[in-house]
This record gives sequence, C-alpha cells and structure tokens, in this order.
Amino acid sequence: MRYIRYAFLATLGILLVSVSLANRQMVTLSLLPEDLAHLLGVNFSLTLPLFLVVLGGIAAGVVIGFVWEWLREHKHRRTADVKHREVRKLEREVKSLKKKQNEGKDEVLAILDDAAA
Repeated sequence: MRYIRYAFLATLGILLVSVSLANRQMVTLSLLPEDLAHLLGVNFSLTLPLFLVVLGGIAAGVVIGFVWEWLREHKHRRTADVKHREVRKLEREVKSLKKKQNEGKDEVLAILDDAAA
C-alpha cells in the first residue's frame, strides 16, 4: 500500500511540474476593474505566472473548504465533548458507589462482586 501511495504522489508531482512548465506566461491580476480603479484612485494589480494563479486558487479553495467544514462540525464536536464529560462523571460516580458498597468486605469478595456485575 505504501508503494501505491508513493506512486500516486510521484505521478501527482510530475503532473504539477508539467502543468507549471506549460503555463509559465505572466498574467496580471487586478483587484478592481480598470474603470472603477481609476474612479477610486486605487489601482492594485499583481503580475504572476499563470501556474501560480491556478495552483494558488486550488490551495485557497481547499483551505476555505477545510475551515468551512470545521466551523460546520462545531456543534457535533461540542455535543461529543459534553457527552464525554458526562460519561467521565458517571464513571466516577459508579466507582464511588462500588467503593461504598464494598466497604468493610474482603478485597477478594469485592473484586468478585464487581466482576459478576
């Protein structure tokens, strides 16, 4: 299975390098349309190779998706945390009740009673 993963990563790397080499031409990214930029007096633009724009867009989409999913699952994590705390509390209560029930008994008999329950 490890070799399959290495083969997949190598293929993906070769694919990304070939796409990058094929799309080296420079493109200009502008924050605003040209007419609106002249009207506002702000003309922020950036010149980058096309492959950086494409790979950056993919990376930004993946990051946004992870953050969105993490925020969406917050209520599930919260519920699981509350249930986990409740289980720990109940386990402590059961342990103290068993200790109180077995108080004054022989240790071996107390262990056998716990195992039977």
